[in-house]
Amino acid sequence: MSETLAHLSVKEFTDRLASKAPVPGGGAVAAVTAAHSAALGCMVLAYTLGKSNFAAHESENKIKLECLQRAQTQALALADQDAAAYETLSALWKLPPTDARRVAQEPDAVRAATAAPMAIVLLAGAILESLQNLHKTSNPNLISDLAIAAKLADTAADAAAWNVRVNVPQLETEAERATAQTQLDRALASVRTTADSIANHIANYIDSKMKAK
Repeated sequence: MSETLAHLSVKEFTDRLASKAPVPGGGAVAAVTAAHSAALGCMVLAYTLGKSNFAAHESENKIKLECLQRAQTQALALADQDAAAYETLSALWKLPPTDARRVAQEPDAVRAATAAPMAIVLLAGAILESLQNLHKTSNPNLISDLAIAAKLADTAADAAAWNVRVNVPQLETEAERATAQTQLDRALASVRTTADSIANHIANYIDSKMKAK
């Protein structure tokens, strides 16, 4: 690709996504969803830092903000990485199976097309780790935004996982396939545990406010 997906407007991105073009596709959507999750987390912290009510958590919240800012940047980079990996693989698949270039390059291309969405899954997990416990240390007026951020990270991981799954059977060796599947299963289990924990804490917080009325 000659341009980065991050430089497209929302309309340009969605129009291109809807077109008959190999990229952007589902992997890029997963990565952008992760970026939106991190960005929402940053917004929650932007409305928290410097507030006297949360002064005791200022240092911790600053660290979390820095982590989420990095994650936002990394997610957008992964959107391009995933799109480029798929574009390369798609071009190779247009060649005959016995073509010398396809035979030589396809194993590494499949690895790259598997590694990019796997990285998105892992990044979504890292975003959730930064979001965890923020319901205790951030502005409660943005509690729903925090819940949405967690849900988006969970969704990003689930979405990217499908691109891992579809590529795993094409990895060259049984050992590679087993390793990738194990890594994916563990990452998704961690994502789900953290996302559910955040959702439950926020739901309980909202319930307690309703009962206090």
